[in-house]
Amino acid sequence: MAGFYIYLISSLPMLQFGAKPPFSFARFINICQDKIPGADLDLIKLMAEGRSHESVQATLKQWFAFDRVLRNELVKIRAIRKHIDPLKYIRGDEYVEPHIAHIAMNAHRNPSILEAEKTLDRDRWNALDELAAGHYFDLDFLIVYALKLLILERWERINSADKSRLLQEVLN
Repeated sequence: MAGFYIYLISSLPMLQFGAKPPFSFARFINICQDKIPGADLDLIKLMAEGRSHESVQATLKQWFAFDRVLRNELVKIRAIRKHIDPLKYIRGDEYVEPHIAHIAMNAHRNPSILEAEKTLDRDRWNALDELAAGHYFDLDFLIVYALKLLILERWERINSADKSRLLQEVLN
């Protein structure tokens, strides 16, 4: 079955939001190296760099559209607060589903910046779960897995940062 990676995907550990990543993104790429075609691997590598937003791959198109709309909603909220025109910061012109505007507003209303970011990433995680529906052993699953792994890596860096040193740097 071309395009299905049953052995590879069944050997990957499950990912849960808020948990420690089982391995790094670089290790994930290493694991995939000999098990998927080079074009698929290159797509996943480019996706991690955020450069595959113009991809024809359906899951990536949907993911980048969701993320762009969410970022645009955050721009609108922040621009209103600062009394500036948001139009010069808006990217794309996708339809804004009401639940995405709600996600942005909930994050904005959170008094803790860190908790607001966690809320945004939890909603991104949920959007990825929706994109993965019906994809069990194909490239779409690997793309969603890679994006989730990147979210977990981000939070691992945040949680392991030396907060007192960072505070001192900001205060100085």
